[in-house]
Amino acid sequence: MTTAQTMGLSPLLRALRTPAEAIGFSVTEWETLLRQGRATRLLGRVWHQFSRAGILAAVPDPVARRLHAAFVEADYYRRTLLWETDRLHHAFHGTGISFILLKGGAYAAAGLDLAYGRPAGDIDVLVAQESILAAEEVLLRHGWEHVIDDGYDQQYYRRWMHELPPLRHSVRDTELDLHHAIVPRTSRLRPDMSLLHAAAVTVDERGTRVLAPVDMLLHCVVHLFHDGEIRDAFRDLVDIDALLRWLGQDPDLWRQLVPRARQLGLERPLFYALRYATKILDTPVPAAILREAAVGAPQVPVQRLMDLVVPRAMAPELNAYRRWATRLSTVVLKSRAHWLRMAPPRLALHLARKSVRRLIAAKAA
Repeated sequence: MTTAQTMGLSPLLRALRTPAEAIGFSVTEWETLLRQGRATRLLGRVWHQFSRAGILAAVPDPVARRLHAAFVEADYYRRTLLWETDRLHHAFHGTGISFILLKGGAYAAAGLDLAYGRPAGDIDVLVAQESILAAEEVLLRHGWEHVIDDGYDQQYYRRWMHELPPLRHSVRDTELDLHHAIVPRTSRLRPDMSLLHAAAVTVDERGTRVLAPVDMLLHCVVHLFHDGEIRDAFRDLVDIDALLRWLGQDPDLWRQLVPRARQLGLERPLFYALRYATKILDTPVPAAILREAAVGAPQVPVQRLMDLVVPRAMAPELNAYRRWATRLSTVVLKSRAHWLRMAPPRLALHLARKSVRRLIAAKAA
């Protein structure tokens, strides 16, 4: 039995894997798809998939209206990211600071199919570590403001994380994350950022740069399977599925994938990404690539544990597991992410301090 079968072949999962299957959905299945799509913020993506598959005429009108509304909303965010990219060019013009777009901004600027129907909350920008404070000063002069005022949280970001504290524009209300790396300073992984900068590609006449295609996928992989948030895990897996399908159009990119992961020390996250994208979303990955990526597999007991917890925690809205199993799986993956992100003594001190501060704030309230 496949992972998708154990997840009960939910309507949303079926619609994403094979859009044509939705033609035979019952009223109950359509209602479930809408509920699951809202929970995972994937309704706009479903509309786009249905449009590409040419089956919109078979979608009940009330469902189609809701899906299209979600797509229009997501496309507003896509266009917002393009506008914010234009404003970044304006802000950094003449400063000598070079930036690379990450995640949603990169997908939009590169015109990837993934950008359509995909909601985006903020714009992520990567600059060289030696330029990050200068980049922050430029942004502050152009209307961006700090979201976090607390001194301890500011210091935590600046000392340990791979990004500065988030910024929000005072007029446009857009949020921006300014990165100098793709993993925290304290992470067990240490990819050489100079390799990512050197391989970045230009995608438009303005000189907008994004990560190279294989690096773009590996960044998404690291975000989900190393230290990412469990809350949007299924949507992140859908991103990985789309990026893998895009890479799959070019055999040369397939051949680059595992060697590049090895060069950056990202074999384990890549193994997990390929394993669960193929199992859950039926992503087409050549068997030779799966065998090559198996070098990143963990020991058998760890792999079995991951096979138990990942499907349960990654998309709780899509499966029929008992609630306690879903919660336990989520705790396991969150604990794993914390353990990979920071050494246990430092993590314990940080969590203890945050707990004490929350307790004091609660009493004061």
